[in-house]
Amino acid sequence: MAARSAALTRRELGVAAVVAVALSLLVHWPLPLHLGSVVERDIGDPLVQAWQVAWGGHALAHQPLDYFQANTFYPLRDSLAFSDALTGYAPSGLIGHGTTAAIARYNLLFLFAYSLAFFGAYLLARELGVRPGAAAAAGAAFAYAPWRLEQEGHLHVLSSGGIALSLVLLLRGYRRRAPGCVLAGWLVAAWQLSLGFTLGLQLAYLLLALALAVAVIWWRAGKPRLHVPRAVIAASAAGIAIFGLTGVLLAQPYQRVLDAHPEAHRTTDQLSGLSGPPEQFIAAPEHNLIWGELTTGVRDRLSSVPEQTLFPGLAILALALIGLLSPALSKRLRIGLGIGVLGCAILSLGFHTSGLGTLYPYRALYELAPGWSGIRVPGRMNTLTSLGLALLVAGGAQQLLAGLRGRRLAIALATTAVVAAICVEGSGVELAPRSGGLIAGAAHPVVPKPPADQGAAPAPTLHLPVTIPANRRYVLWSTDGFPKIVNGRGSFDPAYFQQITQRTRSFPDRRSIAALRSIGVRSVVWHGAAAPLPPPRLGVTVRRYPALSVYLL
Repeated sequence: MAARSAALTRRELGVAAVVAVALSLLVHWPLPLHLGSVVERDIGDPLVQAWQVAWGGHALAHQPLDYFQANTFYPLRDSLAFSDALTGYAPSGLIGHGTTAAIARYNLLFLFAYSLAFFGAYLLARELGVRPGAAAAAGAAFAYAPWRLEQEGHLHVLSSGGIALSLVLLLRGYRRRAPGCVLAGWLVAAWQLSLGFTLGLQLAYLLLALALAVAVIWWRAGKPRLHVPRAVIAASAAGIAIFGLTGVLLAQPYQRVLDAHPEAHRTTDQLSGLSGPPEQFIAAPEHNLIWGELTTGVRDRLSSVPEQTLFPGLAILALALIGLLSPALSKRLRIGLGIGVLGCAILSLGFHTSGLGTLYPYRALYELAPGWSGIRVPGRMNTLTSLGLALLVAGGAQQLLAGLRGRRLAIALATTAVVAAICVEGSGVELAPRSGGLIAGAAHPVVPKPPADQGAAPAPTLHLPVTIPANRRYVLWSTDGFPKIVNGRGSFDPAYFQQITQRTRSFPDRRSIAALRSIGVRSVVWHGAAAPLPPPRLGVTVRRYPALSVYLL
């Protein structure tokens, strides 16, 4: 028998929201004190994602019909679609301008992503019938599982709260025959999809799987007559249409990119290289407070550590196991969650091109299911594994708290202890730089500020040197006015960009200057000292500044 949905009061919703925000601030302290100058852990992709959101606001205000024609990777088209575009966050990009605002905005969204993950999982657990204390444990388990530490530089992976929130709205809406709630659920699902296909595709297939499961249950029950109000049917039709239209519209620029850039296709060799062995589920991120050092041996055997450290947490696993056996959740729900967790975990393994890994079922998704051939990292399926575990954690926590019924102080203390244990196990520490292997940086590295004189270079511009870390900085710095730049950073390197990079290695010789002029580049910014002089009689003017030199072509 399905658990009854909870009667949520405004007070409970308010308290849950406050707890969600407070935990996000506390776990990531002192980030909230330096929103415009530092980022959490990783000074790589966060710079690019800060630019993405900033560009989204700029495009909404100035070129909404050419939203994906960004200012990077000049002169290529649809460059915003070279990675997940975080389109759902674009309205926040309308607030503020420049590099500092871009970083502050990114950090607020980063904190929001953790808050929404906790809040969404909390509400979903409550809808499934558990008490507030157990639901808080579910929220913590979803938002602060140890594996998420390795994803702190990937806002599109951290932003999973919309999955849980859409599920609770849909579940509540269909249970109560509430058309407004049903429509809201589909709108949240569409918003989650708009943040990127990495998680949006998972949500789409999850909703399809749940719909099929409901249909099977209905069929096995003898196909009883359904009494669904017309308003609910209309809300469902409108919501599904919006969700589908969102997917179709967002898929178009990505399809154009695949057509124009064959190198953007995910090959079997690439997927195999990013797919991990079963041991990845016992490998924690290096900077995990408790398990980082203890799992070093396992982590060192992985081929791609950032994508293969999927340890869910011992406290979460213990509570989930209790929940799997506990009557706090209905038997049907426990079986469904158990199968779902196991299935998603197996899919998180990806597949390999040799050995037993060739038999992994993710290969079927890659080859047969629409959209899956464009997903780069199979391990990010762990998001759904984590959500299933979090709901089982709710059952386990409720079983543990059951003996304290009626004793409010004891329940509050026990709930705090459970949530704290989950958060501590999932927290990170600052690692000192070390020689050899991957160098770990500060927990809150300072974002480099743009040079004061780079605005003297007329666009389109190429920034030198061209390296991956430098390109990330150039992209972020371009939020000051969004001039067209040849540099860029995406989930793949366009062949054309590689050609331009190769031709300009010897800049400022005749060949490189001719190549840049042929595509309309007007200036080159050389960052650092000792900028070489161009050959005479080429019509190139060099302006030197303290931190850079500008070549006017």
